[in-house]
Amino acid sequence: MKYKMNHRICYSEIGADHLVNISQIVRYFQNCSTFQSEDIGRGVHLLETEHRAWLLLSWQIIVDRYPAFGEEISVETWAYDWKKFYGYRNFCIKDRDEHQIAYANSIWIYTNTDTMLPDELDPKDLEAYGSEPRIEMKYAPRKIRVPKNYEEKTPFPIIRAHIDTNHHVNNAQYIELAGEFLPEHYEIYQMRAEYKHAAVLHDRIYPRVSAESDRYVVQLCNENGVPYVIVEFKEKEQEQSE
Repeated sequence: MKYKMNHRICYSEIGADHLVNISQIVRYFQNCSTFQSEDIGRGVHLLETEHRAWLLLSWQIIVDRYPAFGEEISVETWAYDWKKFYGYRNFCIKDRDEHQIAYANSIWIYTNTDTMLPDELDPKDLEAYGSEPRIEMKYAPRKIRVPKNYEEKTPFPIIRAHIDTNHHVNNAQYIELAGEFLPEHYEIYQMRAEYKHAAVLHDRIYPRVSAESDRYVVQLCNENGVPYVIVEFKEKEQEQSE
């Protein structure tokens, strides 16, 4: 089934340009899917008692226009496929005239938080979430091609503000952190993220940044160079020229 959340853009959500950024788009999508889980009785507190969680494997988000301060939007989400312990979910944002201004694909994995291993889905959960046709878009692979050349940036620690109820860095926080390595005024049209493993409080992040002609790739790694997440950014003219 589809789930819809109405929202008005708050001052605390915008930047100096009066617009939200890509990480705020991620937060809208994340909030929408978690509220759907709450409303069907499969929310955060219940999953904690069952020692289960939905962990995000990947994002592909396309933004035609970023909403501005005071604007009224709606955020929608729906599952379109299930495979054993994987869930496939679309999202979109529409303006008050019902024009679609952003949309996304995502892949999630149902996880036992005691063992941190995948767990098979309960048919009752699948029935509760339902399934809808997937959104029309050019679907990218889950895995991101990592350039051989990169520039190492100054390491930084994970702090309490980065941590969510799963006791690791929230997926939107990774996007916020990766976006700091983009040039000023870089207009993100497509963002892809491939989540590899979770960073926790007091871990140190070692960024590796690659600038290619058509994209930026930011790897947020541990001290051994193993990525926590790989994030790819493209501008509109770069994406449309392919």
